[in-house]
Amino acid sequence: MKFVDEATIEVVAGDGGNGCMSFRREKFIPFGGPNGGDGGRGGSVYAVGDVNLNTLIDFRYARRHEARRGESGRGSDQYGAAADDIVLRMPVGTIISDAESGERIAELLEPDQRVRIVKGGDGGFGNLHFKSSTNRAPRQKTPGWPGEHRKLKLELRVLADVGLLGMPNAGKSTLIAAISNARPKIADYPFTTLHPNLGVVRVGPEQSFVVADIPGLIEGAAEGAGLGHLFLRHLQRTRLLLHLVDFAPFDAEVDPVVQVRGIVRELEKYDPELAAKPRWLVLNKVDMVPAEERAERIRSFVKRLKWKGPVFPISALTREGCESLVRAIYEHVAASVKAAPAEADPRFDSPPVGEGTAAGSER
Repeated sequence: MKFVDEATIEVVAGDGGNGCMSFRREKFIPFGGPNGGDGGRGGSVYAVGDVNLNTLIDFRYARRHEARRGESGRGSDQYGAAADDIVLRMPVGTIISDAESGERIAELLEPDQRVRIVKGGDGGFGNLHFKSSTNRAPRQKTPGWPGEHRKLKLELRVLADVGLLGMPNAGKSTLIAAISNARPKIADYPFTTLHPNLGVVRVGPEQSFVVADIPGLIEGAAEGAGLGHLFLRHLQRTRLLLHLVDFAPFDAEVDPVVQVRGIVRELEKYDPELAAKPRWLVLNKVDMVPAEERAERIRSFVKRLKWKGPVFPISALTREGCESLVRAIYEHVAASVKAAPAEADPRFDSPPVGEGTAAGSER
């Protein structure tokens, strides 16, 4: 299925039904009085988060969603029936905004979260509604109120705990395939990944975290180079960024330090808050560096970059160092969840993973 993370739709709530003007006409009852009922409520449009969806492709083709109007009132004290509401199922993580004003209407962050995006019009009043002791034969009625009408912009930001960031061919897809259940396309050419991939990393019984792999970012993305900043929005909800570095590039003239600094600049251009997120360096493809040179090259790299944060040398291909990386990620994410009680997550309620626990094993 094609991955679509943006869509523009038009939603129209139903108008309310008109009120009825009617009088009771019955043999031997000359002054039966008013009996015109009110109109029914128009249908509203609701958005509901659905964990079984991961793309907005349904809204790329079905762009207009219109609810029915309420039924008009009738005589004999009969009120009009309310119209059925429309429910639009959207992926969890969808942001709903007004396309014209840019106002954010709702964020679907929980499964089955239900949000009304346009309200149906109320039904009009029948003359039964206007009777009183001084107005025994009212001839007033009102039409139904119009329903709301909006043009909406839908934007999907995937919900993940950890985001993978790096240049094309840094090994992000290989890493997410090595540590999670995701099976992205892997090839030896740049931009193999054309849309975000999500993988669940199992650390123990009911202990897991979600990793998001996005297409590679290159210097000049702010000006549209490569795939630009198209998919960086999917990293904005993550708690940790893993910056993958190709530690053994095939081209001897390519400097990994320059590549790291270039991506940091692109992050700052796109969103300073995203650039300020906790970020770890993951030096991939260390298996291609001779064992006797590895430690010295890592020290030289960190010194030139003036990096103060965590550094993890790994090989996603041979899975060397992946176990300790997964363990450290889980402990970091679990600590950040516990530091924010409002965002409690049952995946992190149990004690942190101890030494010797392998990724994906049972304790």
